[in-house]
Amino acid sequence: MKEYGKIKKLSGLLSSRQMSCEELTRMYLDAMESENETLNAYVSYTADLALETARRVDAKAAKGEALLPLEGIPMTLKDNISTKGMETTCCSKILKGYVPIYDATVWQILQKQNAVLLGKTNMDEFAMGSSSETSCFGGALNPHDISRVAGGSSGGVASAVGGNLAVYGLGSDTGGSIRQPASFCGLVGLKPTYGAVSRYGLIAYASSFDQIGPIASSVEDAALVYDAISVYDEKDSTSRGKTEPASAALQNDIRGMKIGVAKEYFEGIRGDVNDALQQVIRVYESLGAEIVRFGMPSLKYSLPVYYILACAEASSNLGRYDGIRYGFQAEHYSDPNDMVCRTRSEGFGDEVKRRILLGTYVLSAGYYDAYYKKAQNLRGEIVNAFQGAFEQCDVMLAPTVPMTAFPRNFTAKDPVETYQTDICTVPVNIAGLPAVSVPCGFDEAGLPIGMQLIGARFCEAKILNAAYQYEAATRETTFRAAETGVRL
Repeated sequence: MKEYGKIKKLSGLLSSRQMSCEELTRMYLDAMESENETLNAYVSYTADLALETARRVDAKAAKGEALLPLEGIPMTLKDNISTKGMETTCCSKILKGYVPIYDATVWQILQKQNAVLLGKTNMDEFAMGSSSETSCFGGALNPHDISRVAGGSSGGVASAVGGNLAVYGLGSDTGGSIRQPASFCGLVGLKPTYGAVSRYGLIAYASSFDQIGPIASSVEDAALVYDAISVYDEKDSTSRGKTEPASAALQNDIRGMKIGVAKEYFEGIRGDVNDALQQVIRVYESLGAEIVRFGMPSLKYSLPVYYILACAEASSNLGRYDGIRYGFQAEHYSDPNDMVCRTRSEGFGDEVKRRILLGTYVLSAGYYDAYYKKAQNLRGEIVNAFQGAFEQCDVMLAPTVPMTAFPRNFTAKDPVETYQTDICTVPVNIAGLPAVSVPCGFDEAGLPIGMQLIGARFCEAKILNAAYQYEAATRETTFRAAETGVRL
């Protein structure tokens, strides 16, 4: 079976010393220097650290020592993942100049593997958005068409990987923020089971929804990164780690696998997206899978449930940004209370303030029972609906986004319609399930279309194998690399 992963290919070149890690790293740094001004994928560079790591990898290879799976591979981190001694801003004015004194667990893991960090990538402010345009640095652009957004909130990671300015990157997914930009940029994006990957060091948006995961150019690469970072972490009380390695299961036969299709996922999606998904169904049938169709009426509540609960948690989590302890502080104020008020008013962008206000409202006296408590009850119904679905099927198939990448400034014109783009991704976060977005075609404008495979809790190996089989059968027609960055 033909392999499409970059990580194993590059690791082989480094191990055999056909290419030095320093040479490889300089190629990516040079590409960033020439392309990032256009794509706006990176908000900070870590060239010195990258070259220092690369020389360490080269010294190890020169001694004939075996390299670890991700050793020497150039990568990036979303700017809400804490990096000791390196500015971490969440792309918000209120955190400009904030330098963490500790590393996120995922970055600690990757450092031990000598992963080559090229820089931190752009994102929607505090991960709140679907286009990366709420970033105080301006939005990341789509490498397939720079008149379109890269998606959000992990748009910078998708723009960097899709634009060949990094081999892979880590993003975070609260309501679709890994899968949606992966879909828009023609990449593979994995949102792991809640608890599979440590959240320690991830700056919180909504703590019961947030999850770190990889964006890569192939299923194999996403599986390798997932295997590396999905370990138990005592610093995260919700951490469990993975139950089985995913990369070892990638060539399992899927004949007889039951793939569930819930009709609610296909209501209201654009015609070309629906056509692409129907073709995916035909491919799976040709591979011997069985399609099981059913309804999940409770899915219609997903969007309001998500926005009520996530904004309520954001209201609480973002209360710590007061201008007293770290980050931005207003220059002019009359007293301490006025200072906090002015700092938050000036430091947060409009979208963040909108979600904080919504969250504070649903938690307030008189509205808690009507909104927050009811949303929590409906969350339980959605969890139960997925449990019932997985009694009928092994994995579920759905669109990732109802449309392809939208034009720049679309969010500013119609924020409510932008929220609707989350309709297919938020149910997975509500239920804490794993899901992977995989390219499945293009629209008339040549923009990528994505489909997602959803699994029961800790079934990453199963959904990644199903994704891998589809990728192997269709890669030549469903994946097209952007003509930018490093070409390998």
